[in-house]
Amino acid sequence: MLGDDSGVSRRNVLKTAGGSLAAMSATGLAAAKPDDTVEVNVGFKSEKGKQMALAEANDVVRKFDSLDVVTIQVPKKAATALDQSPNIRYVEENGQMQALAQSLPWGVNRVDADRAASDGSGADVAIIDTGIDGNHPDLEANLGAGAYAVQCSSYSAECTYGWGDDNGHGTHCAGITGAVDNNQGVVGVAPGVTLHAVKVLNSNGGGSYSDIAAGIEYVADQGWDVGSLSLGGSASSTVRDAVQYADSRGVTLVAAAGNSGPCSDCVGYPAAYPETIAVSSTNSNDDLSSFSSTGPEVDIAAPGSDIYSTYVGGGYDTLSGTSMATPHVAGAAGILRSQGLSNAQTKNRLLSTAENIGLASNESGAGLLDVEAATQ
Repeated sequence: MLGDDSGVSRRNVLKTAGGSLAAMSATGLAAAKPDDTVEVNVGFKSEKGKQMALAEANDVVRKFDSLDVVTIQVPKKAATALDQSPNIRYVEENGQMQALAQSLPWGVNRVDADRAASDGSGADVAIIDTGIDGNHPDLEANLGAGAYAVQCSSYSAECTYGWGDDNGHGTHCAGITGAVDNNQGVVGVAPGVTLHAVKVLNSNGGGSYSDIAAGIEYVADQGWDVGSLSLGGSASSTVRDAVQYADSRGVTLVAAAGNSGPCSDCVGYPAAYPETIAVSSTNSNDDLSSFSSTGPEVDIAAPGSDIYSTYVGGGYDTLSGTSMATPHVAGAAGILRSQGLSNAQTKNRLLSTAENIGLASNESGAGLLDVEAATQ
């Protein structure tokens, strides 16, 4: 679970930081000896399975509020035994996913966000990432609540709050989605949305499956409209559980396809899960970005090469990646949710109004994001 920041007014940065969740490093299961301690996520089928897992634990790292999962530290041999129990759905190493920026905002203009029928006021969009710079002049007015699974590093100047951004990636993504229209810096796709910082990645841009799942679960339990996931890695049953839970609660999850290109059929997770909207990246010539992952799971494309946006320290920077494409779509989803569309309706509208730019379906899915067409 994450700390509950209920009672914080809309667009009012937290006066108290969200609850702390200790992030513990995972030990590779394959390399571990039978008596070595490993950190695993255990998905259980029943209360009996849960109690079995807890009984074997040397330490309980996390209990989820709504997912049938616990994160524990156990000897490898105990983890192996649990995996063989009929009361257990899975046992997986508590591995990590990474932020998907590649290098250091024509994009907002290209997707016609400046012609959108609404600015997204009334929608809640969670940036599930490295945090947000809570003092940035282009973001401060749109900030709502914040929580963290990984606390902002104490040595960072950006750590006014536990969910502060000690990396820069989350702040960059937040600006693409919802930088305010204030004649300063940049403007986001949906400058009226409320941005919520859910910090699940550390200062190096990494976060465990358990941390990421806890962040997604938290967003669902707050009843927020959209979750932007500019992160990815290998498949995780724990993250899948959280994605399915959030989808069932009506959260529109938008996820980066990955930066493994040029490649074929290489979309990463959680973007590859059917509940998410998987986003590939294009450049200013409407070509597929050279780094963009492709595959049948891609739903839509958005600008991701050389995107100028907000950065930590109150500044701005240019980054590239499917991480940058994703918040364009998250902002558009926020506008649609503010117009009263459901999760399913939002997905359908985004895909049905996408612009055909001549890319193959495994490269751009339904086509390039068209915010104007989607929101009219």
